[in-house]
Amino acid sequence: MKQYRYFSLLCAAILTGITGCSQLSGISSDNPALPKQMLARQVLVTLPDSLKPKWSSIRQELANQHKISVTGEFPLPSIGVDCLVYKVPDQLPMDQVIARLRSDKRVGLVQENQVFEGIQSGKSDIFAAISYAAKLTHVESAHRITTGKGIKIAVVDTGVEKEHPDLKGQIGQTANFVEGGDRSFARDKHGTAVTGVIAARANDGIGIYGIAPEADISVLKACWYQSQDDAKAQCSSWTLAKALDSAITSGARIINLSLAGPDDELMTKLLETAHARGINIVAATLEQQEQPGFPANLPETIPVISTGPDGNPPQPTWVAQFPSTVAAPGKEILTTVPKEGYDFVSGSSLAAGHVSGIIALLLELNPELTPDQIKELLHDNSKRGAANSLSVLDICAIIKILLKGEGC
Repeated sequence: MKQYRYFSLLCAAILTGITGCSQLSGISSDNPALPKQMLARQVLVTLPDSLKPKWSSIRQELANQHKISVTGEFPLPSIGVDCLVYKVPDQLPMDQVIARLRSDKRVGLVQENQVFEGIQSGKSDIFAAISYAAKLTHVESAHRITTGKGIKIAVVDTGVEKEHPDLKGQIGQTANFVEGGDRSFARDKHGTAVTGVIAARANDGIGIYGIAPEADISVLKACWYQSQDDAKAQCSSWTLAKALDSAITSGARIINLSLAGPDDELMTKLLETAHARGINIVAATLEQQEQPGFPANLPETIPVISTGPDGNPPQPTWVAQFPSTVAAPGKEILTTVPKEGYDFVSGSSLAAGHVSGIIALLLELNPELTPDQIKELLHDNSKRGAANSLSVLDICAIIKILLKGEGC
């Protein structure tokens, strides 16, 4: 996959023939068909909680002083700020406006509202091994003693088909942070595929079963398709910040992210806060690039690469720089798709879903595990073989370490 200048949603494969992504120039002008969170030339400005009584007056003062217009506002309680969104007129240079805003002592963070775009890889071979992932990772054996019961996982993604036969009753909370995104929520491809990997119902006589079928799942929609025929979903710093804040404040133990792109200051602050509060952050990677991409490059995350039925993951050149990297099934994965269907899909986002599920299994066995302890358990299990190379996770081997000799 080629890394975007803007953010990318590491989407599962549904459509044929799209095997990578190209560099984007972003949204160049306003488009009435786009949600307001996706429009061009917007900047995000945070105000500290200490100035809360003055938030309203400061908002208008900044608009008047810099000749910019207010297009949105939302609090982020998890990091104690109010986030203002301004539209910069076409005739004003963005970099100059941002520099002037940053010089204001009342202002905390200032950044452009960055645009994310989804990527999809090609449809897998229809003769691929069906549901190999649970066997390869020994999850089917682990389910005898743990199913992730009660562990809250926040899937920050597109929407999901809640009424899919394998997902009905499996999703405790949904939220939409994209203007107009509720209309397509149930038809969204990527969130449906990732949620199926994590939490498809077990022992119901139909379809597949998820890695953590009794986990408490919340799906937080921050990404949006311009049309249901579009292979790519778009997100923004605005929508993702609100989704991450919701995940943190709602008590999630795991945040599942399938995003890659340039560093984002606001998202970094939110993810640092999440980690400090004991939340595990699982991030898909650009596994074929020179770097894993953001946010997988943050020390707070668990970067994930994908492997196929042979259990031999790629060995990216950047792995040594990011020792928390793990490998999980992500190629030719049979999972849920909209319209009550199933399909073979591929991508590191599917691998991330498997890792989020595995962490839920461990947290059910020991809810006191910290994110750093989880990282250590996964790291010790994933570095095996010749030259300490990266290997696919084995949940039963990890459980044996966790339970001091008692395995699956």
